[in-house]
Amino acid sequence: MTEFVRVQAEGAVGTIRLDRPPMNALSTQVVDELAVAAAQVSADDEIRAVVIYGGARLFAAGADIKEMAEEGYARMAAHSGRLQACLTAVARIPKPVVAAITGYALGGGLELALCADFRVVGDGAKLGQPEILLGVIPGAGGTQRLPRLVGPARAKDIVYTGRFVAAPEALAIGLADRVVPDADVYQAACELAGQFAAGPALALRAAKQAIDEGLEVSLDAGLEIERLHFAGLFATEDQRAGMRSFIDNGPGKATFSGR
Repeated sequence: MTEFVRVQAEGAVGTIRLDRPPMNALSTQVVDELAVAAAQVSADDEIRAVVIYGGARLFAAGADIKEMAEEGYARMAAHSGRLQACLTAVARIPKPVVAAITGYALGGGLELALCADFRVVGDGAKLGQPEILLGVIPGAGGTQRLPRLVGPARAKDIVYTGRFVAAPEALAIGLADRVVPDADVYQAACELAGQFAAGPALALRAAKQAIDEGLEVSLDAGLEIERLHFAGLFATEDQRAGMRSFIDNGPGKATFSGR
């Protein structure tokens, strides 16, 4: 059993729940437990979509500064590699992932949210990469995933200033995908995840891999990744069910087994 991160499932939607009061700081133990949770939801075929949630008060306010304040280069080089590996495991969960963000998602907390496919944000939430105010830079993906999402100029503004981004601006620049009342964040995230959970699991996994891997390579290489995934799906039951349903009943009426 883990202490600060747990996985719970309702139907086909699994929730990775952070619970380390008061601020869900990403300590070494939390990072290790997140990696375990990512592996668990990845391997569980009954879970078809995932929500990452920090609770009604906040998502995660960043790294555990007390834990790292007196550390030196050698130890932090190792720790940052461990942290990046954990968040990469979250980013590579082969299922649709939705971050449900209330309160603060700062520093490592925002970097965790950036690993999700979508971010549902409460209207009172604040997002940011304030590491520059501590004399360092983001070390768990903030300088890489953030510019890929919002563009380099906006990412530099957020990283260089360390300022907090309110929910309306986050929505406007693409950092948030939906903004809802704070009290509705988790429900809205679960509803979004539930839409994907009813879909063809293998095709959704292929789509996620093709998009994510394609962004890192040339267009020609990306098209080849897409072609191979597309052709491979013709070996699945979902492809046959989806196309037969389309012929017999029209679009959008297929029931998928995830096989």
